[in-house]
Amino acid sequence: MAKDRERMSARAGIILAAGQGTRMKSARPKVMHAVAGRPILGHVIAAMRSAAISRIVVVTAPDAEDVRAYVAQQGAESVVQDRQLGTGHAAACAGALLKGFAGPLVVSYGDHPLFTSDTFDASFAARERAGMAIVAFRSQSKAYGRVIVDHDGLLDCIVEYRDASETERKADLCNAGIMAADAGSFFGWAARLKNTNTQGEYYLTDIPSLAKADRVMCAVVKADEAETMGVNSRAELALAEAEMQRRLRAKMLDSGVGMSAPDTVYLSFDTFIEPDAQIDPFVVFAPGVTVKRGAHIRAFSHLEGAAVGEGAIVGPYARLRPGAHIEENVHIGNFVEVKNARVEKGAKANHLTYLGDARVGAGANIGAGTITCNYDGFDKHFTDIGAGAFIGSNASLVAPVTVKDGAYVGAGSVITKDVEADSLAVTRAAQRDVAGWAEKFRTRKKAEVATKK
Repeated sequence: MAKDRERMSARAGIILAAGQGTRMKSARPKVMHAVAGRPILGHVIAAMRSAAISRIVVVTAPDAEDVRAYVAQQGAESVVQDRQLGTGHAAACAGALLKGFAGPLVVSYGDHPLFTSDTFDASFAARERAGMAIVAFRSQSKAYGRVIVDHDGLLDCIVEYRDASETERKADLCNAGIMAADAGSFFGWAARLKNTNTQGEYYLTDIPSLAKADRVMCAVVKADEAETMGVNSRAELALAEAEMQRRLRAKMLDSGVGMSAPDTVYLSFDTFIEPDAQIDPFVVFAPGVTVKRGAHIRAFSHLEGAAVGEGAIVGPYARLRPGAHIEENVHIGNFVEVKNARVEKGAKANHLTYLGDARVGAGANIGAGTITCNYDGFDKHFTDIGAGAFIGSNASLVAPVTVKDGAYVGAGSVITKDVEADSLAVTRAAQRDVAGWAEKFRTRKKAEVATKK
């Protein structure tokens, strides 16, 4: 009995992602193009998860192996629509996986990255009141099916724009592509769909009419047009990116993050920045970045897969690559690149440095032009720089190598052996001065120029 109650209270979702996406002009499936660092499809799955939808089935095209692999990675299920027979047929294809599911079901398009969990929740709530529900928005665009409502505000019918009458086309309420209903009833209606339309397809939008014939009413949930934006072309992908960035920036500012020019800062879906961090103009956050409070990310820096500690300063023009761990009060300056390296509390690398596959101990100072030579053409090797060490400018540390606590490395040195604690390592050649050489050189060169004339 407990399992039956759990099954009845669960929510399921179907995501329609079998479209060809030909207008994208890309070998990559449309739903796998990224918005804010996450595939479009991933945004829809995440919104469903946030709406407590426990069973998610994604309908895919036959050749979309990479889509199905991504769906599995996200913990969802997938099914193949073997023939392109319309949205109603695509939704019906999910029936085999959801056989016996008795709870509420929501159907959504997979190319709408801006759908929110609140809208999914609202559609479920409206379905409880009326029997089923759809989501609509206001627009005069010819791209959307028209939502026709009765005098009570309930749905009369949805009609595709190309099949609509002139009167129906004048309606400004448009179908957003979300439909909520009881799962058993939904699949029963899907089985009764007809393809008597100009396209010869089975339309998902005909289901409310079948429900109405069975005396099941359909509520209409209204959403903002920006949230219902679908992606069918590169231009629409750019518009979706802009809207997502606006949403993410607003969330950051509301949480107490400082941004002097927010429109120039690019965030990813999972960027996490604590209050009182300061982000300067033209900073890019690729996926996997966390920034602690009091940190300052200066202009034109690029961060990906990196963690920045409290009070740290990064940039300007710094690059933090995956695996960069910048601890408290560290300084990473201009034209410094850090990859798979931990820079410990209070250490400094202020300019023109590469730190890869390394540890930089607390309070260490890394001079300009320092390089950890971590790659031998086949394998990566580790460099360990101890606490309080001082690495002079233009030093090359050939990994694997250790510079122990408090040691000094002279400027211009190439270090191939471990350096003991509190010692000095210098490998540069002895300087030799040749007296009068410069004057003789200039005289000779001037004579050569005069001869040529």
